[in-house]
Amino acid sequence: MPGGRAADPEPAWRPRGDRRRWERRARLIASIREFFAARGVLEVETPVLCARGAMDPAIRSFSTTGPDGRTRWLQSSPEYAMKRLLAAGSGPIFQISRAFRAGETGPRHNPEFALLEWYRPDFDHHRLMDEVGELIVSILGCETPCRVSYVRAFRELAGVDVDSDSDASLRARVRVAGASERTAAELERDGCLDLLLTHLVEPGLATLAGVPAVFLYDYPASQAALARVERKEGVERAERFELYVDGVELANGYHELTDAVEQRARFEKEGRRRARLGLTRMEVDERLDCALAHGLPPCSGVALGLDRLVMLALGVAGIEEAIAFPDTIA
Repeated sequence: MPGGRAADPEPAWRPRGDRRRWERRARLIASIREFFAARGVLEVETPVLCARGAMDPAIRSFSTTGPDGRTRWLQSSPEYAMKRLLAAGSGPIFQISRAFRAGETGPRHNPEFALLEWYRPDFDHHRLMDEVGELIVSILGCETPCRVSYVRAFRELAGVDVDSDSDASLRARVRVAGASERTAAELERDGCLDLLLTHLVEPGLATLAGVPAVFLYDYPASQAALARVERKEGVERAERFELYVDGVELANGYHELTDAVEQRARFEKEGRRRARLGLTRMEVDERLDCALAHGLPPCSGVALGLDRLVMLALGVAGIEEAIAFPDTIA
């Protein structure tokens, strides 16, 4: 202040926030546990340090060396282990865990983060969206989330027909959205759709739906990941969804693929793509493969970014304000 003493800089040792903020986070997590306890969903724990990392080429995993000299991976999600529990007869389960992804730092990303993940046997993705919506309403006090199909969102917000537009047409639309000619030329079809999603679709979802919380559902079959693919109105759709609240991507859910042969083929395809991109080679998780072969019950599952949920509940601008020890001071 003019004529006054400048404020002291924040000490480097001090965690973010204060006791009141930490208490709010703790109460939020306690309310999540109460939510699932009331529904008979079992809380479980699975390893953070795993023998296999994520196959998805979009995910960069941290690695270390185990006592036997073999590479171990810090989990990017507890999905593989939780599916092994499901195959062993666990019934409905949830977990609040630490997860890790390299190269993800920013206003909504931290390399180490808290993840809420749960699985519901005999739920399809629409029934799971019902439950995700109930949880979000109970935590944030917002209106019940609206549902908008991926096809409709791209048609109305990006001017794109995801089923019939050519790759050349998508690249031209990407250029209009601000990508360079070189970037547009290098993108595959799904890369174009991902860019249009972040640049044109996500910012307009709440306006299109008329409420701040929106489920985007039924993705192109090429983006199925670990979700089932079903034919609907003559077109194959991936039975997955993402939840956005106030423009923040909060959750990603699947009507889970239970076919072990198909899942193995998808993993091997992702492995070949990783090789083309020059990424670290990942072995297929044989234990998960065996669990799927034994029999994963029909189910749906969802991963929800807990730090982002806290960020929204607190009304703060960035994820660093939602956690006591962000990467910058960890």
